[in-house]
Amino acid sequence: MSVTIKDVARAAGVSVASVSRALNGHDNVTGETRKRIQDAADRLRYMPNGAARSLITQRTQTIGAVLPDLHGEFFSELIRGMDSAARARGLHLLVSSSHGSASEVGDVLRTLRGRVDGVLIMSPHADADMLATNLPAALPTVLMNTRVPGGKYLSLSIDNYGGAYAMTRHLARHGYRRIAFIGGPANNFDADERLRGYRDALAQLPPGYAASVLDGDFSEESGYRAGLALRGVAERPEAIFAANDMMAIGCLFALNELGLKVPDDIALAGFDDIPIARFVSPPLTTMRVRIADMGSQALQRLAEAIDGSTQPRLAHEIGCSLVVRQSSGTQAEPHTDTS
Repeated sequence: MSVTIKDVARAAGVSVASVSRALNGHDNVTGETRKRIQDAADRLRYMPNGAARSLITQRTQTIGAVLPDLHGEFFSELIRGMDSAARARGLHLLVSSSHGSASEVGDVLRTLRGRVDGVLIMSPHADADMLATNLPAALPTVLMNTRVPGGKYLSLSIDNYGGAYAMTRHLARHGYRRIAFIGGPANNFDADERLRGYRDALAQLPPGYAASVLDGDFSEESGYRAGLALRGVAERPEAIFAANDMMAIGCLFALNELGLKVPDDIALAGFDDIPIARFVSPPLTTMRVRIADMGSQALQRLAEAIDGSTQPRLAHEIGCSLVVRQSSGTQAEPHTDTS
């Protein structure tokens, strides 16, 4: 037979109410009594009934996270940060992917109703109407890199614009004039902001700098295709700035196949600083985003919202910093960051 809370109370010589208060972290239990209760629970190997605890505390101790995809180092790092922060607070993390589908975002959010205390959302398809339709009004929510006008939700985003602007200016300062850009998927907040930063940086340079945008979708394959598209181009770019590292790495493979040496024949840079970026050959110049920290900060903000210790409608932007490695053939610059 399973051990019950009554068994713990009997072994500790206290009431059932005292056991409940002690195991649920309430303050109105003395340290001596709390220790006696915990010792009895450990000795009896008591496992709290999660459903019963939820009825008492009105909490599931579970956080939902809805991401556009689970593949790749960016999302692996993001989830690692979320999980670390969740474990530190004694929370469980329930992660689901919308697979890039607008309808699946709504499906996932409806599935999470009543199962989580709050939700983290990263989706290019999330808008005010969709969120209002599928989220209970009182459910604490944090949006990550997700553009929803109106400021109704807590939000956390990367300084995509500032990072792309800084990278483009960096390449220009080191003598590159024909700087091509591999863009991300359409209607994606990160991709749109990085493209805007690239275009604005070029527009503010002297005549002779023109935007050249190659199609991409944030995958290695699209970066590879963009690189192969340079085959036979009469006036190829002097430098390529990919909107994320995955595309930059795919492009690097294509350039190698074309017999072009990086950075001698063409410079290359990315965005995100995923862990593999420093281990490719040559190592990749990129804009560093502390991806795991972003996941951790998002979960911490959500936990504070659940506890009622943070103000609503608070937007926060995470800066990024230039990391110069061999792929760009450039020199490091002091204090180049967007924070």
